[in-house]
Amino acid sequence: MDQPLNIVNGKPVIPILNERTLPKVFESARLETTVNRNSAKIKLFYGTANPALSQIHFTAVVPYQASRTFNALRIRITCCILSELMKWHGTWAWNCGRSALSDLLMGKFMFSCKKVLRGCDVYIVQPTCPPANENLMELLIIVDACRRASAKNITVVIPYFGYARADRKTQWRESIAAKLVANLITEAGANRVLSCNLHSGQSMGYFDIPVDHVYCQPVILDYLASKRISSTVLVVVSPDVGGVARARAFAKKLSDAPLAIVDKGVTDTMLQRPGSRLMSAANWSSKSSVMNLIGDVKGKVAVMVDDMIDTAGTMAKVAELLHQEGAKEVYACCTHAVFSPPARERLSSGIFQEVIITNTLPVAEKNYFPQITVLSVANLLGETIWRVHDDCSVSSIFH
Repeated sequence: MDQPLNIVNGKPVIPILNERTLPKVFESARLETTVNRNSAKIKLFYGTANPALSQIHFTAVVPYQASRTFNALRIRITCCILSELMKWHGTWAWNCGRSALSDLLMGKFMFSCKKVLRGCDVYIVQPTCPPANENLMELLIIVDACRRASAKNITVVIPYFGYARADRKTQWRESIAAKLVANLITEAGANRVLSCNLHSGQSMGYFDIPVDHVYCQPVILDYLASKRISSTVLVVVSPDVGGVARARAFAKKLSDAPLAIVDKGVTDTMLQRPGSRLMSAANWSSKSSVMNLIGDVKGKVAVMVDDMIDTAGTMAKVAELLHQEGAKEVYACCTHAVFSPPARERLSSGIFQEVIITNTLPVAEKNYFPQITVLSVANLLGETIWRVHDDCSVSSIFH
């Protein structure tokens, strides 16, 4: 018998079919049980590129128990649960999967997840730090495995995008590796990318999927605020013209501190004919002897801001210039500490009061020195991941 339509505000309302609207005979047995979906819809995986971050901030590690067939393999832990990321409205959501990434004798990788990923939002944290090719391949294999496991959304969290500097052609017949890597990550099955302090903004345009750009400035700014440096003696320094926008935004957060800029002049020996051999970064920085300072640093505390420190050649020369111009103290701040030789020797030579970095890259024990301070970005990444998962604003974190 037909049922009359419900009338609300003079308009008919069509009833919505739910689990109990259909006759009992059509219902599946699975509907008899209630499934708690909230605590099982997010999975977090950590690769092996930055184990220090996971060891410090992760509270549960479940290694994969290899069978006798894989006794000769080197099993590495890849699945960890970060308590700071898994805090959901005051409750802990423990979603620790049993996973393994095996380094086979022939140099190949194999990843398998022992937890159900169907319909889940998966977050894979893996920086493409040195060895970049190995860590990138590890990331692609994990993404492919999650895609084939029917994950609903796969977000790749890359604290350090190793190919970001290869974002344009600097000479003839050269590859734009940043675009190539972006295509690889997209084709592997990633739905979103979350990265920290990209070298250049155009790198976001290389991806055909959404990219959330996380700025690690709040972590460094909070630490500098704890040092209680007077704003009257503070000056922010950009070590090159290309980083002026970054330094200006940093100075604005420090009570509109004054800005100084170092302009690196080009000598005749640095000019090369088209088609000649590319000069290495170390040789290039060693020949950057002409530097001009724009701004006043006499008697002030200079805070240099850059996105990364590689060989520290430019940083060291700028610090020497600042001391020559009368700077009282020089601080170096960066997000990514690549520390290629001879970075440690240059940074620990005594020209820096303190070198402040983050742990987006693992810092080898041989690269530690008394002036270095490593800040964790775990809380910042955790907050960003939850905002992405909740479809909330990410940019509001940095305002």
